[in-house]
Amino acid sequence: MSGRDRAANAGDLAARVTGVVRACLSREVARVEPLAGALSLRRFARVWLAGDPASLIARVDAEEDPAGRPPGIPAEPPLEPVRAVFEAGGLPVPRRLGGDPRAGIELLEDVGSVSLRQLARGADVALRDALYHEVCGWIPRIQSLTDPGGVPAFERRLTAAHFAYKADLFARYSLRRGGRDASSAEAACVRDAFAAIGRSAAAAPQRLAHRDLHSENVMARVVGGRRSLAMIDLQGALCTAPEYDLVCLLRDSYVELAPDEIDRHFERTRRALPDASDAETARHRFDCLTLTRKGKDHARFVYAASERGDDRYLAHLSTTLRHLRAAAAAAAARDPSLAGLSEVIHALPETPCAP
Repeated sequence: MSGRDRAANAGDLAARVTGVVRACLSREVARVEPLAGALSLRRFARVWLAGDPASLIARVDAEEDPAGRPPGIPAEPPLEPVRAVFEAGGLPVPRRLGGDPRAGIELLEDVGSVSLRQLARGADVALRDALYHEVCGWIPRIQSLTDPGGVPAFERRLTAAHFAYKADLFARYSLRRGGRDASSAEAACVRDAFAAIGRSAAAAPQRLAHRDLHSENVMARVVGGRRSLAMIDLQGALCTAPEYDLVCLLRDSYVELAPDEIDRHFERTRRALPDASDAETARHRFDCLTLTRKGKDHARFVYAASERGDDRYLAHLSTTLRHLRAAAAAAAARDPSLAGLSEVIHALPETPCAP
C-alpha cells in the first residue's frame, strides 16, 4: 500500500470514528491515532478526547478478508453481547462506552498499550509466575459462564470445518519448501490427523473459551494508581474442549514459557476447571490442540509474509515450531496414529522457504 493510500485510509478511519463519537457520546475528538493491526483485518484506533475519559479505543470491523472465509465457517458475531456476558461474570474486559453496530464501530474503554507480552519480557520468574497465575485463573471462570439467552458464542463450536481449514493452511504454507508445495501424502497426513484431533475435541466437554487468549490480548490497565490485567479481542469466543485457552496462553508464539512453567500452570488450572478431566486425558488434548492451533498460527505467519508482505511475525516462527515439536512428540508417544504428523512437523525448516 502506498503512502497516499495509507493516509487516505487513516483519514477515512478518523472521519468514521469521529462521527460515531460525536453521535454516541456528544464529545469532541482531538485526535484519532490508528493502532498497528495484527493478523486480523479489523482496525483499531486510540481516540483522544477533551475531558474524562481522556481516551478510548475505537474497534472497527473489517471488510471481508480477500483470502475469503473458509467454507462452512460463518463470520464471527459482533462483540456484543458476549463482552457484556464476560463483564457481568466479573471478568476483566473493557467497558463499552457506545458504538454504532450498523457502522461496525464499537467504542471501548482504553485499557492501555502495555501487554502481557511486554510485562513478561522484563519480569523475573516470580513476577511472571504471578502474572500467568492471574490469567490462568480467568479460564475456569470463563468456563463457568452460562448463556443468559440468545448469546451466539454459546451456540458456536469448533467444527470439522475449522480443523479442515487449519489443515489446509498448514499444508499450503508451512509445508512449502524448496520451491515445491506439500506432497499429496504430506497433505493427506495433515488433513487426517487434524480431522481426528477435531473429533476428539468435539467429544470433550464443551465449555466457553475466549479462543485467542494469548499475551497480546491481555493488557495492563491502571485504575486508581494500581495495575490490573484485562483481556481484549474476545468476539471469537465459542464453546470447545476445556484445554483450548490454555494452549493459546501457555504455548503462545510471543512469550515462550519454560516447560516447567507450562506444566505447573497447566496442572494447577486443570484441577480448577468445571469439567476437570484426569491429568493424562487433559494433557493429551492439550498437546493435540497445540498441533492444530499452533499449526494454524505457523501457517498464518508464513501467509502474512508471503501473501501480504507483512514479515513482522516471522520472528515468532522458531518459538511456534518448538511448541509444535514438543507437542508432536508427546502426542505421538500417547497415540501412534499421530506419528506421521510428528514426522512432518519435525521435518519443518527453521525458516520458511520463499513461495
